Amino acid sequence: MADKQERKPRADVQRNRAALLDAAQRHFLAHGIGTSLEAVAKDAGVGPGTLYRHFPTREALLAAVLQTRSAELEQRRADIDQIDAPAEALRQWLQAMEDYFSSFNGLPEPLMAAARAQDADNPLTLPCHILIEATDQYVQAAQQAGHVRAGVTGYDLFLAAVSVAWTMSAADLDTESLSRLRALIESGYREPTE
Repeated sequence: MADKQERKPRADVQRNRAALLDAAQRHFLAHGIGTSLEAVAKDAGVGPGTLYRHFPTREALLAAVLQTRSAELEQRRADIDQIDAPAEALRQWLQAMEDYFSSFNGLPEPLMAAARAQDADNPLTLPCHILIEATDQYVQAAQQAGHVRAGVTGYDLFLAAVSVAWTMSAADLDTESLSRLRALIESGYREPTE
């Protein structure tokens, strides 16, 4: 018996999903992640039922929108992977994550919750784990080069990057304050030099 071919989603289903993602991204940018999902559906030209068929929870919608924005983070990671200095690569990776985490107002809270909960049903858990594993690779390389304290983990610095992103949005940090905050975090994970 021949294998069944996977059916492509109908054109209107694909169109609705794309419209929902586009509208959600606009609303998340303008109003933060707590924006009205009914407003997102209305802006996309569909009803709330269509939104919930595609994205049963706010986290599912947020995860899908973040997936569309992940190409920039992946490109930054590819560039960072070319850096020969492990401590500098780690520093740049942390800043890339901070920028990604500050995409939308309110984003750090659900990411921290997903990272802590280890909840397989939360669609944000897998992307968090991927970022934690990537951070751990940078940490281990910097540890092997003698630049990062032995007890520091990728999870620790993932949480630090999420915290900086939260602080950036909550406190509306100026450039100098942000630089000082990053320097404080770096002095905490760096191996002391003699």
